[in-house]
Amino acid sequence: MRFGIRKKFKILAPGNSLRKRVAYSLAIARFILVPVIFLAVYYLFEMGWIVDRIVNVDAPAATLAQQASIETLEARRAERNYLLLHDPTYLAANHESLGKTRQILSQIQDLQPQDLGETQNALEALSVYEQRFAAAVAAMGQPGQGDADRIQAVVRAYEKDLNDLLRGAKVKPREQLIVELRNRVGSFDTQIAETVQEGNPALAPVTAELQSSIQEVLKLLTELETENWKRVENDHREARHLLRQAEWALSIVSGITLLFSVWVSFILPRQVVKPLISLREAVDHAAQGDNAIELEIEGRGEVADLARSVRDLIARLRQPA
Repeated sequence: MRFGIRKKFKILAPGNSLRKRVAYSLAIARFILVPVIFLAVYYLFEMGWIVDRIVNVDAPAATLAQQASIETLEARRAERNYLLLHDPTYLAANHESLGKTRQILSQIQDLQPQDLGETQNALEALSVYEQRFAAAVAAMGQPGQGDADRIQAVVRAYEKDLNDLLRGAKVKPREQLIVELRNRVGSFDTQIAETVQEGNPALAPVTAELQSSIQEVLKLLTELETENWKRVENDHREARHLLRQAEWALSIVSGITLLFSVWVSFILPRQVVKPLISLREAVDHAAQGDNAIELEIEGRGEVADLARSVRDLIARLRQPA
């Protein structure tokens, strides 16, 4: 057996046992991953809720308000034609359009309970218009024969202009179509009112009231439509803000998780591998017959226990047979 200078090997195994350190590291990694998963699920549900509200509530309510405005304008058109021609077909068309408008307002109430006040005001204004139109129908007399040609010319021009506008509706945005329809109705109101009043002067105050009541209905419907489109815009802004917030939050948490994983990948192997390398060198010296080695062991755990066992084994080998 060879004897020489006693060589020291320092076995440093700080902390708890290897099993506990690995368990703690995995637990912390999972604990950090929990916010990532939670935030992803949270933002996913938030985005889904906003998109669902836009697609199924706000946008349909705004579209229904536009349809209600179109039906109201159709009712106005039928009203004017009836006052000019006394044709019951236009009276039925007026009632049908008003009925559709009521149904649409009921659908808006079902979609947007918070618009209950606005829809009730629109329904009340619609009832006022119906009452005034019924009064106008009751006050009407037969049109004079001499006015028939002039009345028919006014109606033809009025219908031709509206039909031309509606034929091009497919290539125009809905908002632009609504504005143009309202402009057409407004431009013809004065001319048609003058024609009706000339044929039957008793209708002069009634037609003025009809015009004011239908304008009130259209005003309320426009406000309802505008309010719902504002909600769509607000939802869109909220979704964009939530998306940016999700990007920042997930980036920060993911960065922290990445840094921790890098730290664990460097620190944990270093604490485990370094004492094992020192222990292997000591065992190699002992295997070569050099028992003049000394192990300085610090710490506890599996690695420290293994080093102590090796030290005891080397001590036994030093003893004479």
